[in-house]
Amino acid sequence: MRVAHILRKYDPAEWGGTETALHRLCVGLHQGGVGSVVFCPSLPDAGGRDPLAEIGCVVKRYQACLPVWGISAERRRQMVAVGGNLMSFDLIRALWREPDLAVIHAHATGRIGAIGRMVARWRGLPFLFTTHGGVYDLAGAPAAAHRPPEPAGWEWGKVCGALLRTRRLLAESDAVVACNEREAGLIRAHHPGQRVVTQPHGVVAATYEADHQAEARAAFPQVTGRYVLLALGRIDEVKNQAWLVEQMPALVRKDPRVLLVLAGASTDQAYTDTLVRRIEQLGLGSHVLLTGGLPPGDPRLVGLLQEARVVVLPSVSETFGLVILEAWAAGTPVISSRTTGAAGLIEHGETGLLFDLEQPASFHASLAVLRADPALVVRLVACSRRRVLVDFDARVLANRMRRLYDNLVEEKHALRHPA
Repeated sequence: MRVAHILRKYDPAEWGGTETALHRLCVGLHQGGVGSVVFCPSLPDAGGRDPLAEIGCVVKRYQACLPVWGISAERRRQMVAVGGNLMSFDLIRALWREPDLAVIHAHATGRIGAIGRMVARWRGLPFLFTTHGGVYDLAGAPAAAHRPPEPAGWEWGKVCGALLRTRRLLAESDAVVACNEREAGLIRAHHPGQRVVTQPHGVVAATYEADHQAEARAAFPQVTGRYVLLALGRIDEVKNQAWLVEQMPALVRKDPRVLLVLAGASTDQAYTDTLVRRIEQLGLGSHVLLTGGLPPGDPRLVGLLQEARVVVLPSVSETFGLVILEAWAAGTPVISSRTTGAAGLIEHGETGLLFDLEQPASFHASLAVLRADPALVVRLVACSRRRVLVDFDARVLANRMRRLYDNLVEEKHALRHPA
């Protein structure tokens, strides 16, 4: 079986949750004999490592554009970095010409996802769509107070969107895959009769079995001898690192050894600049470390997860939370804001702790409990590690996806040959 996966963002230097989820899915699919062809936008500089190609995916880049006039170059760059609603005529040709495809699987909404559905219909192939970032289960993003307002621009791509029927993407897919049950329920409510499958993301637990703390300390000597709080994710408003920085002065007063490590590529330069200025204003230069982006499976990244005393997720919105699984696999306790994804994964007091962003005291209390109760930490780590191995192994989840592919192919064949 050969499957086309469609992305609207893939830059190894700005790695994100969708890329991680697809990477782990493809690892499991390849082990089960499924070949993956990944279609993604071209880059100005495509050199360097390609994690998807390294695991055996065929990576094909298509020409794409952001069909909006009248916005600044920085705003355009930021929108593309987070997977803005692109348009590509090149992708239509590429998908039409790609030989031996059994399934087209989109990991993007908007025009790019709709192109995949349209070509699948032309070719008589099954089409499914995975809602990585959430479609109906979305929390409001914080106000961009640091960014002055700018013209919204004129989106000429709306004409293309109408022709592609982008608003019918979910309704006209052969299957929709949601990463949590809340999102799945909302999709079913909006699209009665649609086949909706709940499929969590997975983790390759074996990646975290070897000790890589030495590599992390060599790359980031600041972590040596410190009480490390790790926040892993792109530097972006939704990931909410600024909230965590505001909590640091109180933590440092209690323990000067505390070090906050923000590991992730910047996808919003204005937000990153504001974050850096705020760190300087608070005098936290020696207490906050920004590592930049680190590729998946990088020993430095694995080592940071193992070195950390606590992994913290202060996100405003998180429909799943792959970082939680990574921390569990690395044997590190997790404290997370009450997003849908975190609440669906973490059993409070059993596999992690949850706090409310509107009540910072609940975060400080959770951290204090972990520091005061080593037995609790041991129990959390043991329970969460078992949960990873039983429920979130990448190969097991990939086998479930393979069965879905097989069912869709059989159904499509039956429609073409009803006898």
